[in-house]
Order: sequence, then structure tokens, then C-alpha cells
Amino acid sequence: MLYQFYETQRALMSPFAEFASASAKLYSHPLSPFAHGPLSQRVSAGLDLMHRLAKEYEKPEFNIRSVEVDDVDVAVQELVPLEKPFCRLLRFKRYTDDLAVLSKMKDQPTVLVVAPLSGHHSTLLRDTVRQLLKDHKVYITDWTDARMVPLEAGPFHLDDYIAYVQEFIRHIDASDCHVISVCQPTVPVLAAISLMASRGETTPRSMTMMGGPIDARKSPTAVNNLAMNRSFSWFENNVIYRVPTNYPGAGREVYPGFLQHTGFVAMNPDRHLSSHYDYFLDLVRGDDDSVEAHRTFYDEYNAVLDMPAEYYLDTIKTVFQDFALVNGTWAVDGELVRPQDITGTALLTVEGELDDISGAGQTKAAHELCSGIPAQHQAHYDAIGAGHYGIFSGRRWREKVYPTIRDFIAKYDQAPLGTAAPARRSRKKNGA
Repeated sequence: MLYQFYETQRALMSPFAEFASASAKLYSHPLSPFAHGPLSQRVSAGLDLMHRLAKEYEKPEFNIRSVEVDDVDVAVQELVPLEKPFCRLLRFKRYTDDLAVLSKMKDQPTVLVVAPLSGHHSTLLRDTVRQLLKDHKVYITDWTDARMVPLEAGPFHLDDYIAYVQEFIRHIDASDCHVISVCQPTVPVLAAISLMASRGETTPRSMTMMGGPIDARKSPTAVNNLAMNRSFSWFENNVIYRVPTNYPGAGREVYPGFLQHTGFVAMNPDRHLSSHYDYFLDLVRGDDDSVEAHRTFYDEYNAVLDMPAEYYLDTIKTVFQDFALVNGTWAVDGELVRPQDITGTALLTVEGELDDISGAGQTKAAHELCSGIPAQHQAHYDAIGAGHYGIFSGRRWREKVYPTIRDFIAKYDQAPLGTAAPARRSRKKNGA
């Protein structure tokens, strides 16, 4: 009933949100007679804030149309080389007529970014992708909102997530690929590569794990404590709902995005309240740069997706209650997950000093598990002053974290572990 109630409330609020938006423009447009009163700017600001608090937020676009490579503006096009019911594999293909830059781009490393399936869309990693595109060929997992997947597509478990990651790695070519996992996917990505290694398959040249709960017992955060202190049945009975009839996935059991969003806000309510008040003041003052920065952040932050119930519950039990990965008890389709079997993939872990979602040491725990990787091919980086989002977005990401990852990938792209590097793929005319 909660999901239906939420949808009813959203439908009722929609016309008020649109009315607030239109009224805000009425009190701010220079040609409107209402815009010249003594309080018009404050009235417009209040109505604009009301509109943003009441509106529905759709999935944003990556909107990466170009990047600079060696001071040359390079066009970027989104392609979908592989599509599954619950995920699309996106490629950001770069184009240029500058032959020198084109030749350089052809020889740059290929990176698969595995985005989180934890409430937000993959566009949350827009800054990650934009920076990576300067020195890499980039793919990313674009997870589908579960409410948009018809019941006929079947369930989606954590094991299916792992299978998707393996399929994407094989499609790109594991022997010429580097994998970056951000937050939640560090666990299934490590499992995916471990299983490939145990089967004797070629594994990626390197794997970079950023701010994820490899061992959630270390420095547990509020997020970890909720998952660990509630019983599995509590999650089944209190946060799982069926998608209403007005979506393609009607009847599918999900962990709704609006519940996840409520949890995000509840972690730092004072910060969000202050941010909205500052937005109101910026509107009154006419500080367009600050206003746009607020809108850009919350357009992304407020856009959430539903997660398949099976996947969400599997993650709670496997990662946060059984600690199956670190205890060595995790079996996927009867195969035991053995990170110690990985020998041909270099490992880099990244943590944020102020991360309040994945605590200190949780990601670094991957090094102890991956005992088959020689110590000289393992590295760890602490992003001083960075919170959870700061390790993959913003100034600290661009100036501190990214150079570390770029150099690590370059090192193992030039001199991969194991056998000699295979020949590069044949070059196409003007894209990379």
C-alpha cells in the first residue's frame, strides 16, 4: 500500500509543482508587471523552491558531448553495444579528425566502469566518466529502473548481477580491459573476477575498487549498522513493495527508490535543509552560478530508481549479515568465490577519509582476500578530506584520486601481469 500511497501523493502534487513553477516565472520575468514589486524576488524564490521540492525528478542524461584530449576538442557519442533486461552497457565513443590525437586515443587503455545499483542512476558517475575519457576508452553499466522491467523478464538476483558483469567483461575483451567499481559493486565485481580466475578464464589487466563494503565489519557506518542490526525478515516485511499498475513493471517486487532517497536525506537532514535555504537566498540575490550548482546537484541526487527485491535482499544477507565474501562461504551457482585465485589482475583500492557510507578499511580489505596477487602489484590510496562522493566526483576526484587511478591503469596497460599483452584491436577510421 505504501507505494500506491506515494504514487497517489505524487500525482496530486504534480499540478501544484507546475503551478509553482509558472508562478515563479511570473514574479521574475522582466516583462511581467508582477516582477517589479518590492517583494517579487522573494516570492519568486519561494515559489521556485516549492516547485523543486514537489516536482518529480526523471533520470538525468550523461550529457557528455565532448572532452579535451591534448587540448583538442573531441566529440563523444553514446553507444549501446550490449543490452540486457536490467542493464545496458554504454560506450562513450570519441571522434576527431586530428590524426595525431586519433592515433593516441587508439592506444589508450579500455576501462569498464561498474556503476552502483543502489538507488541512484549511473549518471551519478558523470564526473567520473568525463575525466576518464581524457585518457581512456570508456564503458559503463547503466542499470535499469526495476519498475520499468516487465514481470516477464523474470527476477534479478545478486548472482545475475555477477553474470552481467562477467558478460560485459568478456564482450569488451578481458585481456585488454581495466575494471573500476564504485561503492556497492566492489563486492560483486570481485566475485565476478574471482570466479573467472577460478575457471581459468582471462581476467582484466587491473581492477580498481572505490569506497565499497568488501568487509562491512570494519568501521561500520550508519548504513552498515542498519543492515547488520535488523533481521532479514524485517527487510522482507518492511521495505519490499510491488510496483503499481501505472508502470511497465507492475506487480514486480522492488525496494522503492523513494524509500532509499528518504534514507539518504535522513542521514544528513540539517545539511539538506541548509542547502535549500541557501538556494532560496541565492535566488533572491541573483547568484546564478550558485543557483545552477544547486539545481545540478539535486537534479541528480533526487533522481532515484527502484531495485529488484531479490537483488536487494541478496545483498543485505550476503554482504552485510553473512559477510560471505570475507568468510569464504559465498557460493554462486555452486561455485565458491575464491579471490585468492586471482593472479593476473593488478589491484588498487581507494577510500575516502571522511566516507560515511563505506567506513575506513572496508575496501582495503580486498588486499588480504586477493592473496594470489603479488604484493608489488597491489596498491591502496586514501583520499584525504574526501567523503563518499568526493572519491569519484568533484575537485578531489579530479585533482587527487583520478591521477592515481590513471597512472595505475597506465602501468598495467603497458606491462600487464601474466602472459604478454595480446595485439590491439584493429583501428577504425576516426573513432576511439
